[in-house]
Amino acid sequence: MSRGNITKWLYVGLHIKRWLALLAIAVAIMGIGFAYILREVYVSYTFPAWAFYITLQFIPRWLRGLLFISSALTLAIFSGWELNRSLAHALLPIGERQRDLVDLVYQNRTRDRGPRIVAIGGGTGLSNLLRGLKQYTSNLTAIVTVADDGGSSGRLRRDLHVIPPGDIRNCIAALADAEPLVTQLFQYRFDERAGEGIAGHSFGNLFITAMAEVTGNMEAAITETSRVLAVRGRILPSTLDDVRLAARFANGDVVHGESALPGSGIPPTEVWIEPRDSAAHPGAVRALLDADLIVIGPGSLYTSVLPNLLVPGIGKAIKESRAHKVFITNVATQLGETNGYDAAAHYAAVRRHMNDDALVDVVLANSNLPAEPLKPEWRSEPVLAPGDADYGSARLVLADIVDHERRYRHNGDSLASVVMRAYFERDLRVQAPAAYTAR
Repeated sequence: MSRGNITKWLYVGLHIKRWLALLAIAVAIMGIGFAYILREVYVSYTFPAWAFYITLQFIPRWLRGLLFISSALTLAIFSGWELNRSLAHALLPIGERQRDLVDLVYQNRTRDRGPRIVAIGGGTGLSNLLRGLKQYTSNLTAIVTVADDGGSSGRLRRDLHVIPPGDIRNCIAALADAEPLVTQLFQYRFDERAGEGIAGHSFGNLFITAMAEVTGNMEAAITETSRVLAVRGRILPSTLDDVRLAARFANGDVVHGESALPGSGIPPTEVWIEPRDSAAHPGAVRALLDADLIVIGPGSLYTSVLPNLLVPGIGKAIKESRAHKVFITNVATQLGETNGYDAAAHYAAVRRHMNDDALVDVVLANSNLPAEPLKPEWRSEPVLAPGDADYGSARLVLADIVDHERRYRHNGDSLASVVMRAYFERDLRVQAPAAYTAR
């Protein structure tokens, strides 16, 4: 703990000052008690001559008092410093031991009192957002789609009749406070060397599925897995029903299954879930109604974001919630889903499916566009955000939220920072123009 950080123990909200004050009062009372005893000894006992020098009686009493007080303060500061180092070494993970214990205490205290945020989406987009948001609040709820029918999740869904765990796994890994190695293990995917039965599966998917078998259901599995990995927040499926995604294209073709949708190479005109009347998860509905901030996206528009909103109870709860609502557009288009889409087209698809032009308060888009085209192997292009496009009643906010190394993904820390700024400045922007740039 640096000397400059000692005063942080006096920050508001740590719930520490009251105990420090009580400790100081206790020490003062003890000092008064010792003073009474020493005075009694002083008046009833004759000290040898050398005691005159040891007790500094050749110095004025007021100066002796200042010397004792300064010595006590020095010892208290030094002991507090060493106590902080000792506790940090004993209690914190190896990677955190260089941080100040007071910083961690303050961060945890403020996060517990942070706004209630519900994030809706899926894939790497949602996990990147959650990884950033958990630095600001512990009152996080992630609502994820269960329409995935491809890859490891799809195989487990077909073979064991469980809701697909893939997006749930990503959110657990993003919100976990466990050792980094544990999170890395949770995301590990077996390759072909593991054999036909297990190749392609991620360890986290198998872990969650096994936990569902042990606990009896997927809800309990998510709760117990979150507890084991010290997850900050909650992860909830949008529905516990066995749903499947369907899509219709401009030529009239209809496909069934999330994995079949991008195969056409063109965006659909409409998507829906089957059955259409699937019941929303009660916890997800309650979280939306109680939320201070609802964030929709990022994620694959038609296969990650909209399947959540199309669950009737989820869509209704979003509309009825009094929370501040933000829609985050993707930073790059996705082949077979959003070819040629700009930010307005992303939000227009949501408005069309939700039949609501005033669904959100803010549309957040990336302002940092690359000087050169994206790599051909990415098969995507940057999502533009024209300020004169139709965003319904929402305000367009532009900010640098892209990962500069992987420009098809968001930067989680930057994205969370802009989202929180938009939330805390929500009342200040009421009179703002239709589009502005976050700084």
